[in-house]
Amino acid sequence: MAESVFAHMAKQFGVEGEVAAASAAAHTDELGNPPHRGTREKLNREGIPLIPHRARLLTREDGKKFDLLIGMDEYNRRDILRVVGAENAHKVKCLLDFTTHPRAIADPWYTGNFDETFDDITEGCAALLKYLFPNGRKIS
Repeated sequence: MAESVFAHMAKQFGVEGEVAAASAAAHTDELGNPPHRGTREKLNREGIPLIPHRARLLTREDGKKFDLLIGMDEYNRRDILRVVGAENAHKVKCLLDFTTHPRAIADPWYTGNFDETFDDITEGCAALLKYLFPNGRKIS
């Protein structure tokens, strides 16, 4: 959900092509699976195009390749750190860390509440874009 929301918001923010997001899993339980049906339905209701993909495993190389590695909660953040290594710890954040009230994003796999998750992700993506592009300009 976050990848699709971020891409959509980047386009609205006027920075499409200047920033990119890619989803990856820290565990193997969903490898090869498409986004959850509830995610697809919520994005469709919101008019946000789904970025089609299959879950892939996060790698140590991702830690070197990407400028930021973002999780949805503290457990996710720790799992990301485990994979990418301590040398990339400065890149690992939670999405809502960029907001004025950091907190975990509840996993709709467990809560069933895709609306609440969408709202949190939207808030986090907006804050992240403002962090990366103050006044619409990319930070160098």
